Amino acid sequence: MQSRILDSLGFDPGIILIVMMAVMVFVLIYMVRLSMKLTRFLKRYRIFMRGKDAVSLEKAFSQKFLEVDRLMEINKIQANEINRIKDILSRTTNKIGIVKYDAFPDVGGKLSFALAMLDESNTGFVLNAIHSREGCYTYIKEIVKGESYIVLGQEEKDALRQAVNYLGDM
Repeated sequence: MQSRILDSLGFDPGIILIVMMAVMVFVLIYMVRLSMKLTRFLKRYRIFMRGKDAVSLEKAFSQKFLEVDRLMEINKIQANEINRIKDILSRTTNKIGIVKYDAFPDVGGKLSFALAMLDESNTGFVLNAIHSREGCYTYIKEIVKGESYIVLGQEEKDALRQAVNYLGDM
């Protein structure tokens, strides 16, 4: 079967047929790809529109917004509580230094000790317990910002130095 149109253009009908088949295969692959995308989209759409009507979707949004508001309020309360705990913690004694020593040459066993307890700003006290054969005596000296207004003994200075550097060791 001869066509005057094809003859006048100079094309072989077999080549046109092959090109058309390639285009059809490409269109078929493209349609399968679009069909897969549509299937995934419909799955997500069904999950999103779980309710029977738009009212249930509106209800779901409303519940989620209420839940978010509730979580925001809880978050504010917890942030305030954390700040309060941090404030309390900064004023508690959390730095410790202790030095055990022999107060007298005739008493061994290192039963005497100097204990320094400081807060975050290095304010607190040094407790010195001196053990002798006659008894045990305790003395306390106030520390303000790492300094004492009363002269400290060597063991008390060592305990204070340990306490000031306590959190730096961790």
